Amino acid sequence: MNQTITDKQLEQFFADNGLHGSVHYYIAAGRKIRYVSIGEAHLPTLFFIHGSPANVIMYSEYYKDPVLSKTFRILAVDRPGYGGSGYGEPEPSIEKQAEMIRPVIDGLNSISRPLIIVAASYGSSIACRLLMDHPNIADGTLLDSPAIAPGQEKFFWITPLVEHSFIRNIITGHHRSANTEKIHHRQELLKMLPHWHKIKVPITYLQGKHDNMVYTTNADFARMHLTNVPELHFKFFENRQHLTIMKETEAVRDKILELYAYITHTSIQSSAPGWQKQKT
Repeated sequence: MNQTITDKQLEQFFADNGLHGSVHYYIAAGRKIRYVSIGEAHLPTLFFIHGSPANVIMYSEYYKDPVLSKTFRILAVDRPGYGGSGYGEPEPSIEKQAEMIRPVIDGLNSISRPLIIVAASYGSSIACRLLMDHPNIADGTLLDSPAIAPGQEKFFWITPLVEHSFIRNIITGHHRSANTEKIHHRQELLKMLPHWHKIKVPITYLQGKHDNMVYTTNADFARMHLTNVPELHFKFFENRQHLTIMKETEAVRDKILELYAYITHTSIQSSAPGWQKQKT
């Protein structure tokens, strides 16, 4: 993944793949935030939130997917500290990050509903905070390898050393942002504990059975705390570790479409032009 992908490179990616895509910026909390828009505004909306470290190009395979591009308009944002949103300048507060990316789907764009948030790993905690603080902002959410349970993820012994020494100034910007987020993540998730009951949209939870970065005990946390969602669907992938969204693109795409069909009370066949059932 190109962690420092430029606007021109994104525009070239759109052109090379025949996508009607564009790059945009806005100011939030005094910081410049970059996002991309792909597709027609009249279509239902997918909003992608990346993990750590990453940027909008993380989801390139989904932007190119012919079924998704016919079914949805896609929006994706560089979270603060990554890509074009202040590379290497992290924002450790999950609540502040959620507010900083919120304008993409709440103010800057004319959003056609339903709106589905797709988030992975650390980005899942940002998505959940958005849903807690703004319960009507989306109609459904797909979480992949979600780091949502305090302390239930791999913590590297070197992380505190990097954060509090000269090493922080010599590592790459995306690793600097990821390191700061990792240091503060448990405490930030503890702040969210009183608010899980506020989430009231259907959730699809995906994870590799052998995820060694974000532990599968996060699924138990989800079952315990997502008590007011109308649907909580789990899918665990055999022989997969972290970030199944990067390795099981067709299966994840179909889970997005299943969630969309659930929200709209339709079938995938009728709601997603060109979709065909995968061969098993």
